[in-house]
Amino acid sequence: MENVVLIVHLILALSLIGTVLLQRSEGGGLGMGGGGGGATGSRPAATAMSKFTWALAVAFICTSITLTLIAASNSAGSSVADRLGIDAGETGGALLPDLGDSLLPPSLDGDDPLLPAGE
Repeated sequence: MENVVLIVHLILALSLIGTVLLQRSEGGGLGMGGGGGGATGSRPAATAMSKFTWALAVAFICTSITLTLIAASNSAGSSVADRLGIDAGETGGALLPDLGDSLLPPSLDGDDPLLPAGE
């Protein structure tokens, strides 16, 4: 089911890209510089191509929501640690690195830690 919805989603995406590119440019992208649009206002009359674009956009959003719901139901009740097979009881909680006996840097001769020399 998920694969079918995904294939339909990809076809819708490519079709939506194609129809947007095929539409006639109105000039002044993002609605800027429209000029006097006549008696009907600044918005031009809806053409068949714009209605088809809106239909593709609505279908694309519907398949996006469907894929999100499918992915959420597939991963419900699981986490990344569950998929890796790590059990929190075995590790005792968080993993801590081995810091050794001291947090000071090692010395040159192995006896005393390196300390900054004063002037």
